[in-house]
Amino acid sequence: MQTQAILLASRPSGAPSADNFRFETRDVPAPTSGQVLLKTRYVSVDPYMRGRMSDAKSYIAPFVVGEPISGGVVAEVVESQVEQLPVGTLVTGNLPWQQYSVAEGNALQPIPAGAAPASYYLGLLGMPGLTAYFGLLDICQPAPGETVVVSGAAGAVGLIVGQLAKIKGARVVGTAGSDEKVAYLQELGFDVAINYKTANLPEALATAAPNGVDCYFDNVGGAITDAVYDLLNKHARIALCGQISSYNATEAPVGPRPEGKLLKTSAKLQGFIVSDYLPQWPTGVQQLSEWYQQGKLRTEETITEGFEQIPAAFLGLFKGENTGKAIVKVA
Repeated sequence: MQTQAILLASRPSGAPSADNFRFETRDVPAPTSGQVLLKTRYVSVDPYMRGRMSDAKSYIAPFVVGEPISGGVVAEVVESQVEQLPVGTLVTGNLPWQQYSVAEGNALQPIPAGAAPASYYLGLLGMPGLTAYFGLLDICQPAPGETVVVSGAAGAVGLIVGQLAKIKGARVVGTAGSDEKVAYLQELGFDVAINYKTANLPEALATAAPNGVDCYFDNVGGAITDAVYDLLNKHARIALCGQISSYNATEAPVGPRPEGKLLKTSAKLQGFIVSDYLPQWPTGVQQLSEWYQQGKLRTEETITEGFEQIPAAFLGLFKGENTGKAIVKVA
C-alpha cells in the first residue's frame, strides 16, 4: 500500500516556513513478525522539533533532509504481527508524519481504554505532562506558600506546571501572550496571570510576587527570564525547560548575564530533558492520571484537522496560536 508522508525539504535559517516541508507518496511494507501496521489518528507538534530541523549538535539527532519528520503520534493498529497488540488497539509512539506506517511492537505503548481521551496521551498524560511533572517536582520542589513563576504558562507544559504547583500549595504566577490566555490561566486557578506583550514586565512581576520568587519554570527565556531573575529569593530553584523566544534566532542573543544573581541568591539553575527521567515515566503517568481522574488537573487542546495541516499547526507554535497542547487530528 501507499501513504502520504511529510518530509523535511530543507533546513530553515531563522523562522521555519512551509517551504521547509515537502509532501510525498511513499510505499508502506506489510508488517513482519513483531511489527504492526498503524493508521495515524493524532499527531503532536512541539517546539523542540525546531531544534531537530537544524543540524547543530544537540541532545537528539537532527531530522534528515529528504526523510519523513517524526514525533509523538497516537495511532490505531490495523494489521498486527504482535499478539499483545491486536487490531483496533490504540498506541502512542515516536512515529513518522505519515498517514500509515509500520512499527516495531516493542517501541509502542498501548493506551488504556476509557481512562482519558486518546489525544491526552500526547499532552497531559504524555511527554508535555511528564516534562511538567519532573521539572517542577524534582528540580523546583515547591513548598506550600512559596511563589512559583511559569513562563509560557498557557502552553502544553506551562498550564500543567501551574496546576501542579497549586496542588503542592504554592502561589502561582504565569505569563502568557494574550488576554484570552490570561483569562484561561485564571480559570485554572493561577493566582496571577500576566500578558507579557502588554504589561511592563518588571513592574508586573514585582507586583505579582511581592515576596520574591522561590521557583521559576522557564519555557521561554529572553526578557521574561531577565525580569524574573531580579526577583529570585535565597535558594531559589530554576527548571530550565525551553527557550522558545530564541529558537528562530540567527545570531546568539545578547542579554543580562545571570551568574551574579544566581551567586548572590545561592540559586540552583538546572536544565533538563524529559528523557532524563525515562525509567520513572510510568510512575509519572500514574500520578498524573490519578490527579486527572480526581479533577485536580485540567488541560486544553488546540486541535487542527487534516493531515495536510500538520506543517501549518507546527508553524503556529511560534506565533502563539495554540492554547495548551497543539494537536493535529488526522483520522
